[in-house]
Amino acid sequence: MDETDQPRPAEARKPLVSRTLTEWKTLAILGGPILIAQVAQMANGVIDTVMAGHASAEDLAGVGIGSSLWMPLFLFFMGMLGALQPIISGYNGARTPAKIMPATWQGLYIAGVGAIIMILLLTNVHPVLEGLNLEANTARITQGYLSAFAWGIPALLLMTALRGLTDGLGHTRVIMAFSVLSTLINLPLNYIFIYGKLGLPAMGGIGCGWATSLSNGSAAIALLIYLNRSKLYKQFHLIGSWTKPNIPLIRYILSVGIPIGFTIFVEASMFSVIALFLAPLGPVVVGGHQIALNVVSLLFMLPLSIGMALTLRISFLIGAGAPDTARLISRSSLILAAATALMFAILLFVFSQGIAELYTSDTNVQAVTVRLLMFAAIFQVADVIQVACISALRGYKDTGIPMLIMLFSFWGVGLPLGYVLAFTDLLAPAMGAAGFWVGLTGGLASASILLGWRLFRYRPKIDGQLAS
Repeated sequence: MDETDQPRPAEARKPLVSRTLTEWKTLAILGGPILIAQVAQMANGVIDTVMAGHASAEDLAGVGIGSSLWMPLFLFFMGMLGALQPIISGYNGARTPAKIMPATWQGLYIAGVGAIIMILLLTNVHPVLEGLNLEANTARITQGYLSAFAWGIPALLLMTALRGLTDGLGHTRVIMAFSVLSTLINLPLNYIFIYGKLGLPAMGGIGCGWATSLSNGSAAIALLIYLNRSKLYKQFHLIGSWTKPNIPLIRYILSVGIPIGFTIFVEASMFSVIALFLAPLGPVVVGGHQIALNVVSLLFMLPLSIGMALTLRISFLIGAGAPDTARLISRSSLILAAATALMFAILLFVFSQGIAELYTSDTNVQAVTVRLLMFAAIFQVADVIQVACISALRGYKDTGIPMLIMLFSFWGVGLPLGYVLAFTDLLAPAMGAAGFWVGLTGGLASASILLGWRLFRYRPKIDGQLAS
């Protein structure tokens, strides 16, 4: 069963601590490559932010605002396609391999439609940019960055869909390898396009979009070649296993995936809305907020990777008919989450100044960044715990109620509280960007409590027969 071992009857007779450690080891085997893949993917954003920041504050703001527009859309479709991972992992656990490639192809069809939607939206953002009252140069950079980025969207969603196959089978090292490849390509291309090397004109932040598109396209082509030539995937040959669109199966994938996608969109869009609210305060504030958000997002890759491994493991165990082991790992993972959160909070408190200096040489942007990282340290604790809870629930394919919890916590608690603290004196003197980070912490605390309650009360049904 590859990295995800089939549970054995003897496992249930082991002491609780021993069983827990065994499951944590399995999470590490699954999650280690996922972490490297996530960090590699996140590194593209870090590279863009650092290099654009050293070009100018306007380039940093343009890339930051552009990212705030494309990222929620991508995360929605990423979450939707993320349903393939627990679905295929469940098929793998239930030993029904004939269902795996049909599900993969339906995911590819969904990815194709998603790419068209994203391209249309991101190449027609002029009304949004006009409504933000951006400085003319910042608006120009933002539009140019998005237009260039749009060329790489099909490759980005193709890799996301194929990740459902590779991760779902427990082969988490595959996407790790091609994510690292993408990052290695992106770094020199950014240098060439942003600063104008090899005879090309200096494009500034717009060059980030072209570099990202080309690196995504190269990695996607390499992944397709690998899947069609690898002996490991001989029985899952992508082209040879072509399946026409299956509406009932697409509906099943969407029934699991849309709540996941919407949940991620709710969270990501709140971050984007905050960036847009802050835009009129100028590129210095936007730049500091973007750097702080980038740092937090990078640190978040570890708990996110544990969460993704948790989703895969629980869905596999449910498919294999081992709900007691699934319950054990879902609850014990909260201990890992709490330890991770405390470690990251300490790191942010201690190294905030050094982190700010790494991202930008602008002392004004550094000052904003350092202040926001202090609030981000507290924010980490609630964020890590909520992702562990919601990842476990996704392994059970329980996505509807968690979606509503996240909607309430972020848009009903976090954003309104942040706006009041940032721009009004109702609760305290107006805090500016810091007010939104306090609001975010409140929203995440609400999500952690409600999702934890849902997880501990949840009683899964064993999927003896998954939709086909």
